[in-house]
Amino acid sequence: MPRLNNFEELQGLRTRLQRDIKARTATNTTITVGMGTCGISAGAREVMQAILAELDARGIEAHITTVGCIGMCSKEPLVDIQQGNEPRITYGNVNPKMAPRLIEEHLVQGGVVEEWVVGRIATGQEG
Repeated sequence: MPRLNNFEELQGLRTRLQRDIKARTATNTTITVGMGTCGISAGAREVMQAILAELDARGIEAHITTVGCIGMCSKEPLVDIQQGNEPRITYGNVNPKMAPRLIEEHLVQGGVVEEWVVGRIATGQEG
């Protein structure tokens, strides 16, 4: 983290962190993009940019985060979507053109794009 030089920079950092926390807790939606070298070389940066653009265009708030390689390099880029207590869904071989459908069907409609799923992780709290 860069050094803070004055009180205004500290206030700005506090505001950004509070906004991030609000996105995590208020929306209860986390989107994770695999950004290991395998994911980046497969186009994960472009996928993340497409997802961010789609969320922005629709006015949807979600917590966006990144992770390194999880060992499914042949399925990169990988995108996880976790909403509330629902299972975490991992989508594989994601490309930027898939972002609108992912956002529409998974986040807006609450469904899963089954043909793109490569994994599911139960939270232990779904009912």
